[in-house]
Amino acid sequence: MKLLLTAFDPFGGDAINPALEAVKLVADKIGRFDIVKLEVPTVFRKSIDTVAKAIEEEKPDVVLCIGQAGGRFEITPERVAINIDDARIKDNEGNQPIDIKIFEDGENAYFTTLPIKAMVEAIREANLPAAVSNTAGTFVCNHLMYGVLYTLAKKYPHIKGGFTHVPFIPAQVARRTPVAPYMALEDIKRGLEAAIAAIDKNFEADINVNGGKEF
Repeated sequence: MKLLLTAFDPFGGDAINPALEAVKLVADKIGRFDIVKLEVPTVFRKSIDTVAKAIEEEKPDVVLCIGQAGGRFEITPERVAINIDDARIKDNEGNQPIDIKIFEDGENAYFTTLPIKAMVEAIREANLPAAVSNTAGTFVCNHLMYGVLYTLAKKYPHIKGGFTHVPFIPAQVARRTPVAPYMALEDIKRGLEAAIAAIDKNFEADINVNGGKEF
């Protein structure tokens, strides 16, 4: 089996993206999965095109995209992507779409097909904070998650897909005021490996545990 693991390049003025650095460290074989890694530009449209091309070439069983979520304490598998771009900042090529549909013929939202509850539990069992997230934002992370799930729904319904956000690493917050939440790079890597192992173990169905939030 094969898992396509993607991560964005640095954006928003940061010289490093913890998602990409952690993905580089992830083992090349986890459970039944051979891991294929892909760097993705933090650019609207181009990000989707890059991953769609890799899906066509690699024919993976799973697509797991990783992104940075500054301000979050936990590793957060995403539940849903919505059909809207509403960029607070420009992407790496200066694009800043506002209130634009990602695909006119797409659903209002697509839900992940990955076992996100099992992924969260596995990360926690590795003694790392994790939680299900119910919003992937409206920047390139949501854009890519939506685009991947749209592509899979339209062309490859047998392939599972989803997105996970990771926190800043210490080097990114050392000079921020106030200091933002962060996680060590090695811990992010361990968390991603635990999540991938959970996808392997729970490939057919997710576990039934509480993951809701009050707000």
